[in-house]
Amino acid sequence: MRLAVAALLLGLTMVVTGDEGDNDPCVYEALPDNDAVLCKGLKVSYPELGNLGCMVVPECNNYRQKITYWTEPIVKFPGALDGATYILVMVDPDAPSRSSPKARFWRHWLVTDIKVRKLRPRLLWDEGADMKKGKIQGQELSPYQPPSPPAQSGFHRYQFFVYLQEGKTISLLPKENKTRGSWKMDRFLSRFHLGEPEASTQFMTQNYQDTLNHQAPGGSSEPEDKPEPR
Repeated sequence: MRLAVAALLLGLTMVVTGDEGDNDPCVYEALPDNDAVLCKGLKVSYPELGNLGCMVVPECNNYRQKITYWTEPIVKFPGALDGATYILVMVDPDAPSRSSPKARFWRHWLVTDIKVRKLRPRLLWDEGADMKKGKIQGQELSPYQPPSPPAQSGFHRYQFFVYLQEGKTISLLPKENKTRGSWKMDRFLSRFHLGEPEASTQFMTQNYQDTLNHQAPGGSSEPEDKPEPR
């Protein structure tokens, strides 16, 4: 009896861990090298998936659908400076598709005034270090909107950037508040004299309905006119 139970458990372990072969959809796939260059010092973690930095959301366990309704991820910036203030930006540069990004950069999340207080001696739990621990607290100019790539639009990159705010008062123009799509991110950064990001990362996913038509993450061949992502 014990041998039968052990054999059953071994069989289940082989299925879960992907010992069935190279076609197992639960394998975490790294981003291509040309996309991986963006991954610098930032960790973005979702429930069940863990840190998705430089990864493709796997097909297993319906993760590509789950991520469309999960709340905001845990964003950790271990290199955050004590006493500094930061801006967090999340965008989709591939809206509505990577081959025809007419609505880039779709603004999924914009948080300003993220303060990192100086740690006081012997108080290593000081809540001011939240950004180092992954809890983002600040002014949400654009509340978090989950990745929702349109069906048949191929893989989308979801990019996260952290900028040093340096005492500036950040705001969106009225016309920027009317829509999240076609955001002139470069003009926004220039308007507030924001330089290179202090940290960044990205991950890729596609619509969960496109699993049967799986395509390599590097591009897409869908028609140009697609519904806008949400």
